[in-house]
Amino acid sequence: MRKTAAFLLLNLVVSGATISAQQSVIYTNSLSEYDNAISLYKEKQYLAAQIVFVKVRQYVKNQEVQADCAYYIANCAIRLNQSDANVLMEDFVSNYPTSTKINQAHLEVATYYFENSNYTQAIQNFDKVDERTLTFEELEKYNFQKGYAYFSEKNKNKATLYLGKVANSKIYGSQAKYYLGFMAYEGEDYKEANKYFDQVANEDKYKEKLSYFQADMSFKSGEFQKAIDLGMLAMTNSNPTEKSELNKIIGESYFNLNKYDSALPYLKEYKGKKGKWSNTDFYQLGYTYYQQKDFENAVSQFSKIIDGKDSVAQNAYYHLGECYMNTDKKQQALNAFKAASEMDFDKKIQEDAFLNYAKISYEIGNSYQSVPDVLNSFLNKYPDSPSKKEIESLLINSYITSKNYKEALVILEKNKNPENKLAYQKVTFYRGLELYTDGNYQEALKMFVSSIAVQKDAKFSARATFWKAEAEYTLDNFNDALLSFKQFEGSPEAVSTPEFKNLNYNIAYCYFKQKEYDQAGNNFQSYIGSAKEDKIRLNDAYLRLGDCRFVTSKYWPAMDAYNKAIELKSVDADYAAFQKAISYGFVGKNEKKIEDFNKFLQVFKTSQYRDDALFELANTYVTESKTDLAIKTYDQLLAEFKNGTYASKAVLREGLVYYNGNKDDLAIAKFKKVAADFPRTPEALEAVTTARLIYVDNGKVDEYATWVRSLDFVEVSDADLDNDTYEAAEKQYLQNNTKQAISSLSGYVAKFPKGIHALKANFYLAQAYSADGLEANAIPNYEFVIAQPKSEYTEQALVRLCEIHLKKDDFAKAITVLTRLEIEADFPQNVTFAQANLMRSFYEQKDYPNAVIYADKVIANPKTDDKIKSDAQIIVARSAINAKDEVKARYAYSVLLKIAKGELAAEALYYDAYFKNKDGKFADSNKTVQKLAKDYSGYKFFGAKGLIVMAKNYYGLKDSFQATAILDSVIENFTDFPEVVQEAQTELDAIKAEESKTNSSIGN
Repeated sequence: MRKTAAFLLLNLVVSGATISAQQSVIYTNSLSEYDNAISLYKEKQYLAAQIVFVKVRQYVKNQEVQADCAYYIANCAIRLNQSDANVLMEDFVSNYPTSTKINQAHLEVATYYFENSNYTQAIQNFDKVDERTLTFEELEKYNFQKGYAYFSEKNKNKATLYLGKVANSKIYGSQAKYYLGFMAYEGEDYKEANKYFDQVANEDKYKEKLSYFQADMSFKSGEFQKAIDLGMLAMTNSNPTEKSELNKIIGESYFNLNKYDSALPYLKEYKGKKGKWSNTDFYQLGYTYYQQKDFENAVSQFSKIIDGKDSVAQNAYYHLGECYMNTDKKQQALNAFKAASEMDFDKKIQEDAFLNYAKISYEIGNSYQSVPDVLNSFLNKYPDSPSKKEIESLLINSYITSKNYKEALVILEKNKNPENKLAYQKVTFYRGLELYTDGNYQEALKMFVSSIAVQKDAKFSARATFWKAEAEYTLDNFNDALLSFKQFEGSPEAVSTPEFKNLNYNIAYCYFKQKEYDQAGNNFQSYIGSAKEDKIRLNDAYLRLGDCRFVTSKYWPAMDAYNKAIELKSVDADYAAFQKAISYGFVGKNEKKIEDFNKFLQVFKTSQYRDDALFELANTYVTESKTDLAIKTYDQLLAEFKNGTYASKAVLREGLVYYNGNKDDLAIAKFKKVAADFPRTPEALEAVTTARLIYVDNGKVDEYATWVRSLDFVEVSDADLDNDTYEAAEKQYLQNNTKQAISSLSGYVAKFPKGIHALKANFYLAQAYSADGLEANAIPNYEFVIAQPKSEYTEQALVRLCEIHLKKDDFAKAITVLTRLEIEADFPQNVTFAQANLMRSFYEQKDYPNAVIYADKVIANPKTDDKIKSDAQIIVARSAINAKDEVKARYAYSVLLKIAKGELAAEALYYDAYFKNKDGKFADSNKTVQKLAKDYSGYKFFGAKGLIVMAKNYYGLKDSFQATAILDSVIENFTDFPEVVQEAQTELDAIKAEESKTNSSIGN
């Protein structure tokens, strides 16, 4: 048993020895492989080493060896640039925190990130390294790499600290000095930069770079010649970006040395920062061209400086103004000097720019403010200027030349100095003309009176007297007008004025309006003797001369005058022919009268006097006992003018012809027709009265009574009361006792709503209400009149009713009445009135097609004066704009431009410029805007819109400065027109957005 036990023990020992031996072999083999891996690692066979380390790590049980394997596996991954290298190293640090290689691991990870340019991660890992454990060589590398990482991360303080530690290193010293120098260069510490750069200047790898930096430092230190020399040296071996910068350094150095010829080629080669130039860049190149008197190229550079708010911009704008003056572009110069004068960086430049701005404003006008305002502003700001007297002289003249009389007058009223009296006289005269043109006759009259009162210039006194007379005439003060015309005639200066040629014509009309026909005729005759060119006035003078002789029973001279008007073949030839035919009747030449009327009817088939001619011809046939022809002519009148003014009269006259010819049945039929078709007219009353005679003569009184009772306007029993009541009311009206007339006539209308005199009573009552300012009360009475068959009161009632509705801007009602008036009016002026106001009413109702239809009618009417034609053209044009019919709008505005005055002319000029801009005719468009600014500066709205067009023109002409300067001024000066300001802002934003692509100063 003991033996067995011993055997077992031996077996156990042997077995234990065997197990121990097996483990030792594995361990030994693992260490051998580990050593082999270390050898491979040291031989830089990292992949092979890594494979072995992985294998050893799997079998070795020793924690330290495992940790070392993990370290080397990660380290090999770093050297092999494997994607998970940093993860492997971080795992090592995490899994083996007590390993002696932890510090080395942090260094390796940091180095890995450094070499992969991840400087943020590199710094974080460098910070974990314990510098004390590093060898001297490792410490130098550590300091350099950490310093460079901080340099790359723009942390100059930390970079300087670490790079400074290796500045004298044999390995890293040159690089460290280069970067230390570069940081000093960027910090503009050029002394420190040069200290480091000088220490590496002889090393080939830095020599080329240093030339660039040293050139720039020399430039920034004011050593311009040295900067040029170094820049030239650096140019050959520089890359394109550096060459661009070196061109800038060399060019600007020459610029600062006032060597502009030498500076030019280098400044031109500069490419800008990231393809963009600054305002300073544009200024220097522009000023270089300016110094060489190459003004066109100087303008092209200066004008790229927009949105500038510094001394560079002020200088640029001032010199830009001078360039424009040298190229005779005064409008552009005005904007440039204005911009420079609004900056105070250089007070002398500001004052001189303001002086130039004021002078040019006087010379060509100013769209932003009145020229007097500009000149006064200069005098107020620089009261001691050497140019004070010159500007004061321009100020006085500007009141006239700027044509901004309204604002000029405000200034003159505040400065009533003796030396300004002449200017005041001229300004009040021209302002009076403006007001007169605009239809404000009362205010115009005040201006002319003020002008006359000054008596500084006899010619202006005479002209003001003439226009004072014109205003008085237009205001129906005919006697005052006559006296004023006579005063004008007595002035020694009158004959030299442009108004003198029409004097006799105007005097004649004053007499004519006061029914002094002999005097009127004599003056019309005098005018005819001197009139040559003005065919329209000459024709009218012949007509009025004929009227004057006609009304004073001088029929042969009247016919002679009418003949002259007919020979002119002008407007109203039909009127002259009619009057001539009438005149033959008054000299006992009825056969000639009949002949002329028949000729009239053949020639003037559409004349407005055709119904008059037919009526007169028929009456003449009656006088000559040619009753058949008379009846035939009355029938023709009724056929052509069924509802005309003479319809009731013609039927009545036919009845009377039959009555006088003892054709009672035919007569009664006509009288009944008058009473039925034209009730309550005077003709109806006469028809009833005459019919009564026939019925009585024929013993048919009952038949008469039955008929009369069927007429609602004849109340047999109340007839006397009706007549008496009306007669009393009419008497008050005819005596101009308005209040009493209103009371009496309204009483009659209320008591006899269908009375004998209802038509006339309603008309007179409406007229009385209107005369008393109670126009709303008049409406029902006028409506009563126009609801009846046409009478002598219909047309006048239609006109008055139209006027009332138009005054209240009740265009819908006005259109209804105006439409009737146009159709039914016998007087041509009322047709013109109807058409003009239908045009306006449809336009106000935004019914543009109908507005255009009536505008065309107004324009086609030869009797329409220029003022109404202007209104018509503007409605055509505006309607076309609203309807987006550009072709028609263009034509209408082009026609308007030839005849319009005042604000309408300003509007026409604006659209002329607008359409030229659309056509790409930028220069021509600008000329139109300049005319608008110079001649119509008082009309601010269209002036402002014109400036926006001008800005677009300049941008189209590649002049960015002018475009933006103008738009800035619109935004600043025209806040009363928010929609215009918004349009200007939109255009400005678009231009700046486009220009910012090449100008780095915009938006900064």
